[in-house]
Amino acid sequence: MNKYNLCFISFFFLFFFMLMNFFMFIYFIMEEMVLFLEWEIISFNSMNLVMSILLDPVSLVFMMFVFLISSSVIFYSKSYMSSELNLSRFIILVLLFVFSMILLIISPNIISIILGWDGLGLVSYCLVIYYQNVKSYNAGMLTVLSNRIGDVMILMVIAWMMNYGSWNYIFYLNFMGNDLPMKIISAMIILAAMTKSAQIPFSSWLPAAMAAPTPVSALVHSSTLVTAGVYLLIRFNNLLMDTLFIKFLLLLSGLTMFMAGICANYEFDLKKIIALSTLSQLGLMMSILSMGYYELAYFHLLTHAMFKALLFMCAGKVIHLMNDNQDIRMMGSLSLYIPLTSLCLNISNLALCGIPFLAGFYSKDLILEVVSMSNLNFLIFYLYYVSTGLTMFYTVRLLMYLMVNDYNLLAIYNLFEEDYIMLKSMFILLIMSLISGSFLSWLIFSYPYMIYLSFNMKMMVIYVSLVGLFMGILISNMKIYSLNKFMMTYNLSSFLTLMWFMPNLSTYGLNYYFLNFGQKLLVNIDMGWSELYSGQGVYKIIKYYSLVNYVYQKNNLKIYLYSFVLWMMIYFFMVMLL
Repeated sequence: MNKYNLCFISFFFLFFFMLMNFFMFIYFIMEEMVLFLEWEIISFNSMNLVMSILLDPVSLVFMMFVFLISSSVIFYSKSYMSSELNLSRFIILVLLFVFSMILLIISPNIISIILGWDGLGLVSYCLVIYYQNVKSYNAGMLTVLSNRIGDVMILMVIAWMMNYGSWNYIFYLNFMGNDLPMKIISAMIILAAMTKSAQIPFSSWLPAAMAAPTPVSALVHSSTLVTAGVYLLIRFNNLLMDTLFIKFLLLLSGLTMFMAGICANYEFDLKKIIALSTLSQLGLMMSILSMGYYELAYFHLLTHAMFKALLFMCAGKVIHLMNDNQDIRMMGSLSLYIPLTSLCLNISNLALCGIPFLAGFYSKDLILEVVSMSNLNFLIFYLYYVSTGLTMFYTVRLLMYLMVNDYNLLAIYNLFEEDYIMLKSMFILLIMSLISGSFLSWLIFSYPYMIYLSFNMKMMVIYVSLVGLFMGILISNMKIYSLNKFMMTYNLSSFLTLMWFMPNLSTYGLNYYFLNFGQKLLVNIDMGWSELYSGQGVYKIIKYYSLVNYVYQKNNLKIYLYSFVLWMMIYFFMVMLL
């Protein structure tokens, strides 16, 4: 089979499934129905191992979005990965990834969830190390080992749920909340979701995973893999609401949102900036979810998936045209040369900022207004609003570097817009980035919502966005030598630049003590005492005695003959005794 045929067939099937899911979703909402299918595989000692499928509006609309983004990404890869010799392998990996994600979405059963969850981790590792070099291998190890923590948590949840006689967690959520095992299960589920959705202290793997090819980043690290944790918490939300751990999650996800917003302002790698913005939005989803508004987290998850996949696709195209260079300081004036790609890039960036009536506005504005309504402390309020301002800040900085500054790469350059395969797949997502916000706000919420706030509270989102806009323009126009840009000490600015030292802590911080202990063991035990008392020691003793014996034999015939007589006497004496 020709490698391009596989692209086309995959695109066709995924797009078909997307349409099918869409119509099923509309039908299920109209009829208010949920479909629960169960297939019993094995039954032993009153434990049933069943493969179950839950089709409700939540899973159907998420599957629709996953299919739409993956079909666009595969169509895009046909052009982006055209020089790749093993294109079929790449497409099959992406399809495996989509299959794992679908398995995770439709399963109300913790066993089939771990199949999908582990499949995501494994295929994600294969895709991160796709370009096989040292940097990719390091990034892949960091990714897969961070995600292993979550996998182990879900395995422990499986063990704990043996108490209940079945693994269909969906039945236990509403009436087992006060049970101690269920509290333990909820803590483990939260920890698993934190590893998969890259919350503090597991955040360092998400920017590292940008070593993957750009279509993979568009599919995996924007819309599907990183939202698997949020989706799991949405499914478990009834169980989690009264626990202590969800309050910790609120604090940690608020800090994640804030940290990612700050780091994105310091970063110069195009893909890492977008990865950090994804991290910031994930913090927003997790924090609103831990306040109890799981529908809003879900709404933001879906709208964010659209414009973030589009943003990654545009970034991939720009990186291609820049001779595979990702540094934004080299780029500039792109809107003059690649107007359509710049259009997509700008619209997706503005949707990310929450500019009114684009996709991001509906979900983000609603979330911030609900936060203003809720009875929480000032710290959480501050984290939400400052992070929104920072989103505007790094987006404007990115636009200034990409669109406004002068082109910095080469004196002779050839930027072209003729790649219609990429543009078609980008335009599908562009239309969705424009309309998906309003479309979902009609479909997901079955009742109209009215949030009543004072004028200044209502306008607070616009205030922080305008401050972020102003700061972004100001900082982009500054020269590098003006007071370290932020009037900070070197240590503080390096702390903010390096994701609060998290990448170093999660690699060297964990490795150092174990490797150091291993080195001490090696020096003191393996090369020290155990050598002394086993191999080398025995060798030295035998060598020493043979040397003594050799000296006797060689130098002193009288002693040698006398020892011979002595041995004979001892021998006769022993014989006489026996």
